Amino acid sequence: MPFLAPNTLASLVESAVSTHSPLLARAVHAHMIRTLGASLPSFLSNHLVNMYSKLDLPDSAQLVLRLSPSRSVVTWTSLIAGSVQNGHFASAILHFSNMRRESIQPNDFTFPCAFKASGLLRLPVTGKQLHALAVKAGQICDVFVGCSAFDMYCKTGLRDEARNVFDEMPERNLATWNAYMSNAVLDGRPLNAVYKFIEFLRAGGEPNSITFCAFLNACSDTSSLELGKQLHGFVMRCGFGKDVSVLNGLIDFYGKCREVGFSMTVFDGIGQRNDVSWCSMVAACVQNDEEEKACEFFLRAMKEGVKPTDFMVSSVLSACAGVAWLEQGRSVHSVAVKACVEGNVFVGSALVDMYGKCGCIEDAKRAFDEMPSRNLITWNTMVGAYAHQGLADMALALFKEMCTQSREFKPNYVTLVCVLSACSRAGAVQMGMRIFESMKAKYGIEPGAEHYACVVDLLGRAGMIERAYEFITKMPIRPTISIWGALLGACKMYRNTELGKIAADKLFELDPKDSGNHVVLSNMFAACGRWEEATLVRKGMKDVGIKKGAGYSWIAVKNAFHVFQAKDTAHERNSEIQAMLSELRRKMDEAGYIADTNFALFDIEEEEKVSEVWYHSEKIALAFGLISLPPGVPIRITKNLRICGDCHGAIKFISGIVGREIIEKRIQTSERCVNDGTLQQVFFFDIDGNGLEVGASQ
Repeated sequence: MPFLAPNTLASLVESAVSTHSPLLARAVHAHMIRTLGASLPSFLSNHLVNMYSKLDLPDSAQLVLRLSPSRSVVTWTSLIAGSVQNGHFASAILHFSNMRRESIQPNDFTFPCAFKASGLLRLPVTGKQLHALAVKAGQICDVFVGCSAFDMYCKTGLRDEARNVFDEMPERNLATWNAYMSNAVLDGRPLNAVYKFIEFLRAGGEPNSITFCAFLNACSDTSSLELGKQLHGFVMRCGFGKDVSVLNGLIDFYGKCREVGFSMTVFDGIGQRNDVSWCSMVAACVQNDEEEKACEFFLRAMKEGVKPTDFMVSSVLSACAGVAWLEQGRSVHSVAVKACVEGNVFVGSALVDMYGKCGCIEDAKRAFDEMPSRNLITWNTMVGAYAHQGLADMALALFKEMCTQSREFKPNYVTLVCVLSACSRAGAVQMGMRIFESMKAKYGIEPGAEHYACVVDLLGRAGMIERAYEFITKMPIRPTISIWGALLGACKMYRNTELGKIAADKLFELDPKDSGNHVVLSNMFAACGRWEEATLVRKGMKDVGIKKGAGYSWIAVKNAFHVFQAKDTAHERNSEIQAMLSELRRKMDEAGYIADTNFALFDIEEEEKVSEVWYHSEKIALAFGLISLPPGVPIRITKNLRICGDCHGAIKFISGIVGREIIEKRIQTSERCVNDGTLQQVFFFDIDGNGLEVGASQ
């Protein structure tokens, strides 16, 4: 290679950085040594230190620095900046200290890097020392140094110091205002961000995309739909209507404000979508219970060649979990493996959740065991998966392992909810009460409404209705909807109409527009033959304008959902469905099955009651599954309302007759029937604590 001038060598070093090429970097360095000798000019040494630091080759960077005869603030700042850029924050602070030992004064580029490192390490004492040095060196008045000091105080939780730095800054640039608004949102003070945005505009500031996104996040956190709409209009006026980052922020904002239709409108208007656009749209659908649409957007993204990210994959896995769409979940799992994101802790946790909610506990455990790293959410998800299936022993064993072997994670509020739920579903009353009573002393967790609801559900499922009611009356907190709902569910199960009426009245006070509570009370009276009272409850609903939501069951076949209502005859394959229902009814009659007509909630003749319960939506969906899915393939049905007792029993019976695995999942409740030839084992997933008993039938 011919001799190259120093300026040309410096340009090659910069090219190595811009192309992220370690090979080019080492080749250029080798040529320098061969042509210029070991003692390089200081400006080339600075370039080399910067190059190796930015390419995340810290050993080479430090070696060049040690061999440099004259180290300046530029040399050290290059090393510190590269360390911060690559996430080596502790090393950055150490390099800053070594620079100070050589009596080299930091400049206005060094301080921002050091402040960022101390802020991300959450080291307030170090941050204060840096602040003192910046004041002493006369650098704190620099707008970039001051902004970095302010950001450091925000990230270390020192609000008063942050406010003082902001107020004392002689000059504030756009980055300073953005830092204030962004940190206010992250710190749980969204209204402060809103007020500061208004102050910024009054001061004549011109916002950029970061400013708008910070404001939208503040609106999301406060559910300020109208304020966000006003900003949307302001965005269009300011000429940011085609800025993809702002439009992505709008998709996220509308999704969090339960206006997914607006999210779709914004999404459709983006000319050049990026991967964040698709991720935001998938997440918005999941947040608004539009799981099928979330999967559709994910499939569209894949067809358009969008690279699946960990956030997108974890979001669509949550969608699959929400509707128990196992086949789609497995497909997404394969996409995650192909994209090499299955090892991500969030994707792994989502896989555990998806398989757990689809009733595949073995696959959930496998996904859990194969995760290279876990966080607290992962552990909670696996404990919750066991709890949803009533596997209390396994949930408690994993909980014990978490407390003993995984010392990095301590049980939190959610962990104890999962553990108590496991005890509730398994009927482990004594164990559940022992865990509840030791929460504060043993784990340092103050029991909350969810924990009290779990205890009420625990006692109610075990038939201890009076004890559950007594427990509620002695609670130190005001009973919530979930607590009274757990009692009402137990009263319905055991037909305790007196306490059920009390629980229902409390629910009517707390949530007068919820039709579900009225329906449960009416059904409870009807099941006990108290038709007049059942009719009065229904009439009361009608008088105040409360309408009962329609019950639906749906099943996924060949990547399409087929939805059914009770007595549904609208499906294109209705004749085949009716024939299968007749065949099933004949076989069940021959096998001695007797329908539970207590769930025919009308005052009609017994024969009509049998017909009434036979055409519930889940049975129609089951018949469609039997004629549509190949033999041996599990049938997975999802329902939006609670599964009635007759359908619960009938599905167990049918599982044995047809020799098929049948999984029925409510949006919040699932049941799984597995036939091994003699025994149909039933597991229940009931997140809201109002499900049926765990059991098996011969």
